[in-house]
Amino acid sequence: MADGADITASREYRAIATHYGRRAAARSGVPYMHHIDEGLAILRRHGASERAMRAFCLHPLLQSDVDLAATYPHIATISDDAQVLALALEYRAVANAALSQRDLASAADIALSPLLEVNQMLVADKIQNYKDFILHHRGRHPRSAALERYVRL
Repeated sequence: MADGADITASREYRAIATHYGRRAAARSGVPYMHHIDEGLAILRRHGASERAMRAFCLHPLLQSDVDLAATYPHIATISDDAQVLALALEYRAVANAALSQRDLASAADIALSPLLEVNQMLVADKIQNYKDFILHHRGRHPRSAALERYVRL
């Protein structure tokens, strides 16, 4: 698949689309795939590589310990590119180190990756999550104040 190709035709996009199906977030009712599609649009606008976009598709399948354990037995079916898998796993490591449950004083408290593509994925995820927070959770979520501080970093 060459840069500029339709990411929705990639193995990684199909893997997350199959995993999510028609499921949606309980609080907002927004389909989970909406997060992926919006993140991909942000990555595309910021000139991210095809590999970064394919890795972004995989991040929900690898991010939590439970998801990683469930995905591991069939990891070879979700991507045939070791670099894409490496980006998704590096994303997992960096993102999990800065989860919203941890108090962060500033953006400087978030350790970034040495890989530009992972940092682009983190930015896309943050932008998309912030938009969803404003639309669906600000003032309504039990941890709204803490989440507001986190998404504003």
